[in-house]
Amino acid sequence: MTKFNRRKFLEGSAGVAAAATLGTGAAVWAPAVHAQGVTFKPEKGAKLRVLRWSRFVQGDIDQYMKNVAAFTAKTGIEVRVDNENWEDVRPKAAVAANTGAGPDIILSTNDDANLYPEKLLDVTDLAMYLDKKYGGWYDSVKAYVRPDGKKWLALGLGSAGAMMVYRQSMLKAAGFETFPKNTDDFLKMCQALHAKGTPPGFALGHATGDGLWCNWLMWSHGGKLVDKDNKVAINSPETLKALEYGKQLYATFIPGTLSWLDPSNNKAFLDSQISCTNNGISIYYAAKNSQDEKIKALAADIQHSVYPVGPVGTPTESHLFLNQMIMKYTKYPQGAKEFLRFMMEQEQFDPWLTACGGYISQPLASYEKTAIWTVDPKHTPYRDATKNMRPTGYAGRLGYASAGAGADFIVVDMVAEAISGSKPPQEAMERAQKRAERYYKV
Repeated sequence: MTKFNRRKFLEGSAGVAAAATLGTGAAVWAPAVHAQGVTFKPEKGAKLRVLRWSRFVQGDIDQYMKNVAAFTAKTGIEVRVDNENWEDVRPKAAVAANTGAGPDIILSTNDDANLYPEKLLDVTDLAMYLDKKYGGWYDSVKAYVRPDGKKWLALGLGSAGAMMVYRQSMLKAAGFETFPKNTDDFLKMCQALHAKGTPPGFALGHATGDGLWCNWLMWSHGGKLVDKDNKVAINSPETLKALEYGKQLYATFIPGTLSWLDPSNNKAFLDSQISCTNNGISIYYAAKNSQDEKIKALAADIQHSVYPVGPVGTPTESHLFLNQMIMKYTKYPQGAKEFLRFMMEQEQFDPWLTACGGYISQPLASYEKTAIWTVDPKHTPYRDATKNMRPTGYAGRLGYASAGAGADFIVVDMVAEAISGSKPPQEAMERAQKRAERYYKV
């Protein structure tokens, strides 16, 4: 048996390719019968390829690969892991689904599983096993990967919680001791920050994660993409109110946000160009672990808060949901299920969640107790992101239409057009309505 090198993987700006390999004819392994009588017996000679999004915190990929190594050491199954940017996973997953070739397992985002449900392996047995063992899946997770209430198209991995990230010293300089709890005071704060030369900034480009603040903007004023009957309802007085509010907010932003993608606000914040943005905990993580003393000093000044509540009177959080899909074309369905089971068990998942440093919020209730959420009070606002979030297709049913509309950035484009002044709000809403109706066909 050859010795596995856990650190042997290449990392580049566009992605990572890693192979966890064990020599052929390796360890003899007999599958255990798990709780509830579920057993997955990997096929002889099984090899797996995993496509996942690239890490935003180094601890994620380091621990993930350690877990992959442990799986390989236990089963003798070779696992190759390819990492791509957020924006690149979705098109590559679509190509794999349409061609019937590619990775066996894909870690993707939002309700992408609903784009090609017939191309995915049914994982209901595995989902039910994990549900019973780990305190139950959150309702938000079920909404994304179990649209018919029966069949599980994928497993939830959690969500990359997006909270308000801000510089405490800059808020105080602008006259605010605490982060605002409502949208009226939030606008006043942003105006004060802008006047002080420390503006906020929020992504308005096709940012897979950070663009989700646009859902909050719409929902907080009562707007929605579709109603409970799945009828497109984005062209509404409520959405108009959100966009008019957004125009005032945009006037306080740093220039350039119309082209911002997911890494953009991280860079601007750590460069002290902005005082407030929406993001995962990765900005704080990067500051704490920076080799640049100037950036490292920012960590003590960084704080996190939930989103302000709008006129609707209730929280309207939108976070980047993360799923794990097994492609139906895989030659090793049992091996793939066993891999995901192994990765979701407490012995592996808890250390991985901890290594993520608060960047990922768990999908199963039992993991709320993971120590990472209380070891640093700045982590705690991110703990319940998955539990509290609204699905991107709110208030309708998730499916191909919601997945397609989300992937097409309809809400983000509408908000960007209207609040930047490139289109009158009414015209931006009407355009969004027509685009959405192409997906939600009556």
